[in-house]
Amino acid sequence: MTSTTAPLTGSRAETADRVIAAMAGPDARLREDQATAVGALCEEGARVLVVQATGWGKSAVYWAATAVRRSEDAGPTLVVSPLLSLMRDQVAAASRAGLTAATLNSSNIEEWSAIEAALRAGEIDVLLVSPERLANPGFGRRVLDGLSGRLGLLVIDEAHAVSDWGHDFRPDYRRVSDVLQKLNPATPVLATTATANERVTEDVAHQLGEATLVLRGQLARASLELSVVDRLSPLERYAWVVDQLPHLEGSGIVYALTVADAERLAAAIREVHGDTLPVAAYTGQLDAARRHELEDALRANRLKALVATSALGMGYDKPDLGFVVHVGAPPSPVSYYQQVGRAGRAIEHAHAVLLPSDADAGIWDYFATATIPVPEQVRAVLDVLDRSAGEPMSVPAVEAQTGVRRGRVELMLKQLAVDGVVDRVEGGWVGTGTPWTYDAEHYDGVVAVRRREADIMRAYVRGERCLMELLQESLDDPAAEPCGRCSVCRGGLPDALLGEASAETVRKVTALLRGQVHLLEPRKMWPGGAFGARGRIPAEESHDVGRSLVFADAPEWRESVAALFARDAPAPADVTDACVRLLSQWATVWRSRPEVVVDLSTSGLPQMTGSVADHLASVGRLDRATLAGPTSAPDLREMSSADEAAYWRDHLDAGPVAGTVSGRVVLLVVDASSSLWPVTLASAVLRRAGASAVLPLLLHRRP
Repeated sequence: MTSTTAPLTGSRAETADRVIAAMAGPDARLREDQATAVGALCEEGARVLVVQATGWGKSAVYWAATAVRRSEDAGPTLVVSPLLSLMRDQVAAASRAGLTAATLNSSNIEEWSAIEAALRAGEIDVLLVSPERLANPGFGRRVLDGLSGRLGLLVIDEAHAVSDWGHDFRPDYRRVSDVLQKLNPATPVLATTATANERVTEDVAHQLGEATLVLRGQLARASLELSVVDRLSPLERYAWVVDQLPHLEGSGIVYALTVADAERLAAAIREVHGDTLPVAAYTGQLDAARRHELEDALRANRLKALVATSALGMGYDKPDLGFVVHVGAPPSPVSYYQQVGRAGRAIEHAHAVLLPSDADAGIWDYFATATIPVPEQVRAVLDVLDRSAGEPMSVPAVEAQTGVRRGRVELMLKQLAVDGVVDRVEGGWVGTGTPWTYDAEHYDGVVAVRRREADIMRAYVRGERCLMELLQESLDDPAAEPCGRCSVCRGGLPDALLGEASAETVRKVTALLRGQVHLLEPRKMWPGGAFGARGRIPAEESHDVGRSLVFADAPEWRESVAALFARDAPAPADVTDACVRLLSQWATVWRSRPEVVVDLSTSGLPQMTGSVADHLASVGRLDRATLAGPTSAPDLREMSSADEAAYWRDHLDAGPVAGTVSGRVVLLVVDASSSLWPVTLASAVLRRAGASAVLPLLLHRRP
């Protein structure tokens, strides 16, 4: 899809050049494609999609276009961007360009009123918001309605997220087109991304309009040296990073697939290297202020690396980033290209290293279907909204009445809003009366595409051919060709990279991670809904702060956990010995020493769970009892929180052990849980049976 556009000339060209010189130096000028995009955006109703490599200068297009349009008395620019880090960088860039920019996000709520007043007064040239903020009805009422008819330019950054064919589909992004139509169809629109293949490009262009101008460039990055270090176990990957990090030039990012991995790996690096190699974990669980602090520390090279989840990705700008290491492969070559593209933007050489594992495939399978609606669940949600007779319902209320987990409900409602089936209003969600049908052909196609992308990542890991060429082809880059510098083209790893981890480092990391303390905080509230009770859990029915032996997919316990849960047999010595060590450390903070050990199996492994309890009772000279529970539990993963809590309440009986636990401190041994409801409900029934306190020990806190 293409359109013709007038060249950028005269005063418009002078204004654009002045902006670029202010941002990039006195001799900087717009490149040909940049000037073409800016020229197009100076026309009413223009639609432009820019697909260019990271570092090409996509943001320069909208700063220049904003300056030109503002000089011609157009209204302000609205930039929809995904990350706070991008917004902060862009506000600073706008200032250099002589423009006034502001952002409305969760980290500056106290500034919203002043910013909105300045926007109404015409004092702001650029407003940056997240897609979630754009979809918020309160924001629409206060801000977007005020911009109606006078928006000068709409920018959709990281526009691949608009398409559910893309690797980072976000339903809130699909609301952008709705907002556009409500504001003014004549408003020029710019969409930008570095990671869109042909199918995603066509989808986004179609959503923008039939006359969309698509500017697509080459995606190869000559500064990146791609490598794969294969055949390492999950724990050896940690050790490899610990050994290799001091030898990588500059500062960089080490990506992990989960929050737990990021935190554990950062701890391992700090344990071995101390202050000589400063690192920090960066995850979506950090508050905005801490994220800003860490981003700035890496940018200023006060940190050697951030050990990060994908929360640090789109929008983070450090042109001299020297390396990107992935401990685990992302599910898509497109998302992998996006993340490694953070490195080597303004330097001649940067390493991009992938440390894969056979455990990655399970995560890929999850992401392939995570955003696909389940028809039965959708119908349950719509039935509940229909019964509300137009009264807005909150996500927790929908969860309680449908039995569908909260995160799933939230995603589903956003997807249904895209199709106009539901609407988000102040106070919650309502149905619109528009019928919904499951588009099986479309969603089957989306899953098939994601599984093909996973196959490409397998080919990348196997090193079937040039790594850069493979990434380019996954993005349908017609200029794809062998790079001559990756580990496949070179026939092996470069001299600067290790091929394995030292046995001594593996030993140190194992000891460190197995010695970490994982607290088990008590739940505070009953879930309501199917459980029938809500509100605070009484102190007399709650447990003390407990401990977990294995947290999530801990690499230091991988083989042991696999053996532990493979069949019902006595627990191996390394597990029982570790439990004894854990209790020895825990004993220093006990209010009272346990007097009786009670076990509860949630996984159909009573012999294994009982053997751990028996060992602890023997070592500690404690009495023993077993809490009566279900002989086999159903699959609890798709149950709502309230349904699972109700299940455990209805299947636990402390009657047979009441005489043993009454007036005594109980050490409760539970084999595995992710929700903690079996621990919570078992503690409650033991307390009701007379236990003076319950100290829970959970063998595996599942992710």
